[in-house]
Order: sequence, then C-alpha cells, then structure tokens
Amino acid sequence: MRDVNPVSRAGHVHSIDTCGMVDGPGIRYLIFLSGCPLRCKYCHNPDTWERTSGKIMTVGEIITDIKKYKSYMKFSGGGVTVSGGEPLAQAVFLEALLKACKDCGFHTAIDTSGYTSGVNARRVLAYTDLVLLDIKSINPETYKAITGVPIDRTLRMLEACREMGRKVWVRYVLVPGLTDNIDDIRQLAEYLRPYDNVERVDVVPFHKVGEYKWRDLDIEYELADVQPPGQEFLEVAQGILGR
Repeated sequence: MRDVNPVSRAGHVHSIDTCGMVDGPGIRYLIFLSGCPLRCKYCHNPDTWERTSGKIMTVGEIITDIKKYKSYMKFSGGGVTVSGGEPLAQAVFLEALLKACKDCGFHTAIDTSGYTSGVNARRVLAYTDLVLLDIKSINPETYKAITGVPIDRTLRMLEACREMGRKVWVRYVLVPGLTDNIDDIRQLAEYLRPYDNVERVDVVPFHKVGEYKWRDLDIEYELADVQPPGQEFLEVAQGILGR
C-alpha cells in the first residue's frame, strides 16, 4: 500500500493561478499540471502536453502557498482546482496533493478528460469534491478524431463519479464543423439524463486564444480557418444540454 500523503511528493507544475473564477464554485486556487495523453485539435494549452515540462514542486510547497489565500476561498465558498494538461497524467502526485488539500479543509475539484485507469480514477476521486469533466463528443468517431484517443475512459470516469457520489459539471466545447452536429448534441443530452450527480452542463464556445502557442511550438493548427460559433446556435446547444 502506497503512502498518499508525503509532503515531499513532487510533480511537474506548468503554472498556478491564485484567483480563478470559472473552474468551480467561488474563488479558486488553480494548479495546472504538466502532461497530457490527448492531442485535442482545439487545445489552447499545447505547451502543457509534455509530462516533464514546467517546474518541479512538492505537495508541501504548494500547500504552503495555498494557505495564503485561505480567507478568500472561505469567504467566497471556493477552493482548489487542479487542471492541466491532464491532471490524471500525474495520478500519484495528484492523489497526494488532493488528500493534503482535504486535510486542510479545502474544497477540491479536478478539470479532466477522465483519461486514466479505473484504479487511478477511484484513488483520486476519494479526495475530490467536484469533477469538471470535458466530454468532447458523445460520438466515438468524432471523439477520437478530436483527441486521438477513444472515449471509453471518459465515460468510465463519469460512471465512477456516480458510483462514488461525486458531483460533476460537464463541459462541452462547441466547435463549428466539428462538435456542432445537432443529433450528437441531443444524444449527449440523453446519455447524461440518468446521471443525477451531473449538476450542470456548460457549452463553451470555441475560441482561438491559444492559437499562437501552436505556431510557437511549430505544430500545425488545423482549425486556423474556423471561427467561433454564433450566439444563436450556442443558445440552441445550451438549451438542449443545459440543466
């Protein structure tokens, strides 16, 4: 049995935002971990893909910094959100970090694609209050075309959240010509209907804020000519998926 609470446990941290407002309730301390097995066509953080990029930090160092913002989080009903990259790419470190956060009384959330093994998912969920689950598409072919990996692990993560009673906020990025098929959107809504632990579904409009990073990294950006979706269709999609 492994020790999940060593303050000396180290991981690769891409960046930290001490005042996040949209990645869970209240004011959030955001930790972006390095590494991601997905290669999403519209990723706005391709600089997080490499597992060993970023600064090496220990759980103890991060917790010491988080405590500086405890009053802001308590006042706003906020907490700590771990994102990426894909935070589950560093599952052992993530588990230790979340446990340390819970030991300090912080609300915890992870922003994830759910791409990990069932064992890792349950270990991490043991110390997670909220899962921000990115479901790129419910259509298996479209999902793989977007990410380069199958959808199975994402859906297993959703099921694990239900089994363990973890709250879920689903995120769905609306990309014209890629994820705007109305039948697929309706199918996703039907798929999510039985999951009472899904509190909300947010439709996020495609944007090109991170396009420059692809150029800087000399990676071809296939969506260079794609424009953000119109407000009218965005509202239609939100109407179908919203809770």
